[in-house]
Amino acid sequence: MESLNQVWTLVADQCRSHMTEVSFNTFIRNLSLLDIAGGEATLFVRSPVQRELILKNFIPLLTQSFREVMGIDVHIKIVTEEDSPQIDDAVLADAGYEYTFDTFIVGSSNNFAYSAALAVTKNPGGTYNPLFIYGNSGLGKTHLLNAIYNRVKETFPHYKLVSVRAETFTRELLNAISTGTTTAFQNKYRTADLLLIDDIQFIAGKESTQEEFFNTFNALYLDRKQIVITSDRLPKDIATLDDRIKTRFEAGLMADIQPPDFETRVGIITRKSEMMQLKLSDEIVFYIAEQVKTNIRQLEGVVKKLHAMINLQGQTPSVALAQTAIRDIRNDDQPEPITVRKIIEEVARTYAVSAADIISPKRDAPIANARKIAMYITREITQMPMKDIGREFGGRDHSTVVYSLHEIEKLIARNTKEKNTIYDIIKNMQN
Repeated sequence: MESLNQVWTLVADQCRSHMTEVSFNTFIRNLSLLDIAGGEATLFVRSPVQRELILKNFIPLLTQSFREVMGIDVHIKIVTEEDSPQIDDAVLADAGYEYTFDTFIVGSSNNFAYSAALAVTKNPGGTYNPLFIYGNSGLGKTHLLNAIYNRVKETFPHYKLVSVRAETFTRELLNAISTGTTTAFQNKYRTADLLLIDDIQFIAGKESTQEEFFNTFNALYLDRKQIVITSDRLPKDIATLDDRIKTRFEAGLMADIQPPDFETRVGIITRKSEMMQLKLSDEIVFYIAEQVKTNIRQLEGVVKKLHAMINLQGQTPSVALAQTAIRDIRNDDQPEPITVRKIIEEVARTYAVSAADIISPKRDAPIANARKIAMYITREITQMPMKDIGREFGGRDHSTVVYSLHEIEKLIARNTKEKNTIYDIIKNMQN
């Protein structure tokens, strides 16, 4: 089973990088790999309902992820307890993987955040509430968030735990408003014993989302329920975050995570390779630690890539192989290009209009304003020619785009609030 566990860890990580944390935790985390034979990968999930949802929504992603890890196409088969009632719970537990405090490498760059996160699991709602963890992408914020979730789930099994990305919170709220299910939405979040929200900076500028979050925060805080937030920056640096929310974050404990020092990077590489039963010489470990300095996710990615190259392709561990793995990971880790569609969708969420309205002929003032702002942001981020921008926005001509850009430049010059909102959108998109 050991090699199957290792393969599944790699496949699951590939899936995770292409989906939301909520979807991953709901579906992929619950899967385990039972067998690979005859070009078929057999996965197990307990619930037949989950199997049907996975078959309907995630087979292409699973197939792609197996191809990226193994270099071959496999047919995906999913079984449940009804098909295989003899499967041992211990086997399933071993087949999964989790981000826990035990797998978090502590160093001078993250010790304070680690200690604070561990403290809140011992007395949720009573110590350091709220806890606000901030730092650049790829330094371990989400790992700590998941570690808190897993430890509290283990220590307080009766607790209701809710973990969500801020973008998902926004989408769920908008869906609740449009479908008239806001009461159910509020019951989900306001009755939690532990609420963890990742990347809170994404609610900045979205008035309805901030209002709902503010009320949710107050309800939980007054009921002494634990709240943990992560962000890529301090509250004061999120320009369009409501001041009421900023002050509540700042009244709690703020803990930063900095890029890991050399010793911590060596520890991360060593721990990850041990977990995967991969033997790397000190020379290889030190080389990786010297080359990848600012991103823990990349460090772990290099080890996973080395594992695949050594165990699945029969290559020999060496510094040269590490060089190849680093080059591949850096190429793979490039952020997805920011498309005009993504910009339009983010502006639409911020200004409470639909993406379809922005590219439509409609001239209502709120829609026209959002359209101009989306054009401006598109120009700022992509440097796309104005003729191409017009084409992306419903086939508008060059002069319309020029006029829109000038209008937003004047708006930014005279309206600090709008300026901050626009710049926050740009920063969120770029990050």
